[in-house]
Amino acid sequence: MSVTLYGIHTCDTCRKATRALRAAGHEVTLRDVRALPLTEAERAEFVAAFGARIVNRASPSFRKLPEALKAAEPAAQLAAQPTVMKRPVIRDGARLHLGWSAEVQAQLL
Repeated sequence: MSVTLYGIHTCDTCRKATRALRAAGHEVTLRDVRALPLTEAERAEFVAAFGARIVNRASPSFRKLPEALKAAEPAAQLAAQPTVMKRPVIRDGARLHLGWSAEVQAQLL
């Protein structure tokens, strides 16, 4: 089965998820959102699926945002700084998963 993992290649959690998914027999495509930012449609889809949870408010990238942008909608925050996205977002067919929690692992492995 093929999955797309949205994240950044230097993220430890994204690396762990990629290794585990490949070990479980999945074909994994890593979409580095820093190198190839999300499209407007992808940002809207992720916000619709996860709401404000899509933004990692504890990340250094978020803390560096200007105050006006911190108060903006999640889609605007993702557009301005793609690395504020909580990682990884995993597309498994029509389903989207956020993060690499035990619950997500149970659904995918």
